[in-house]
Amino acid sequence: MENEQIISIVSGLPYPCVAISMREFERILCANPEAKAFLGDGIEGRHFYTVFRQPTMIEAIEGAIKSGERKNARVTISENRRDAFYDATCINIAGQYCLVTFQDRSDQEQIQQMRRDFVANVSHELKSPLAALMGFIETLRTVAKDDPKAQERFLGIMESEAQRMNRLVNDLLSLSQVEATERQRPTENIDLHGLIEQTVDILLSAAKARDVKVHVMSQANTDITVKGDSDQLRQVFNNLIENGIKYGAEGGNVTVTLSQPAYLPALRSEGIEVTVSDDGPGIDPVHLPRLA
Repeated sequence: MENEQIISIVSGLPYPCVAISMREFERILCANPEAKAFLGDGIEGRHFYTVFRQPTMIEAIEGAIKSGERKNARVTISENRRDAFYDATCINIAGQYCLVTFQDRSDQEQIQQMRRDFVANVSHELKSPLAALMGFIETLRTVAKDDPKAQERFLGIMESEAQRMNRLVNDLLSLSQVEATERQRPTENIDLHGLIEQTVDILLSAAKARDVKVHVMSQANTDITVKGDSDQLRQVFNNLIENGIKYGAEGGNVTVTLSQPAYLPALRSEGIEVTVSDDGPGIDPVHLPRLA
């Protein structure tokens, strides 16, 4: 196989790829634009040691060159002040070249980290109401056992803590359900406008307590029906609208707008868009990466 063929193959690949030539003292023969985006320009002609500095990456390349077998490595590369995570695959081509391809798994890594953070936070949050319940139970058994007023007050607090625990457990169950059904295509037909109206009705008392008016507007010419899970969608809209009520301006407005744009850049096609806006100060930029 000639250099021109390898260069043509690497250039045509849609994912990052680098070719190392064993005939040219293990120097980099070529890299496609996707690879240069995070490895940098001017890497051709350099020994792969000077480009891939992580020991796991060097070990995988050396293993593929020496054994002729496919080798894999997981690498972390800093891009624009953030870490990007890649699965690298090293393939020996006829004992003359080593192709190194990269699959970006940054999104999956971020999801895994968020899941770990969530479980850790829930575990921590469960300890507080549990400790409170145990303390109040001890109090009711001892110093408050003959004090009806204290019993009533403590029972009210215990109920509140038990409800808090129940919400945390429900969050965990919801996460488990999402993971169990993430590859199942939903079949339920849902009237989005109707679902949002129902969600607003449930939150009316919370809105009234803060003198907030919730408006639901539709810019679509027809009823919008989608396939989905009504419980999960209701939870999403409940969270967004409730946050608008809680953190927006007291005496302000929360507006839910339904639209059906002819083109959505994220989908590269037509789609359905639901926006929730309020009169609040907005989310602190430091928290935005966790919401992306």
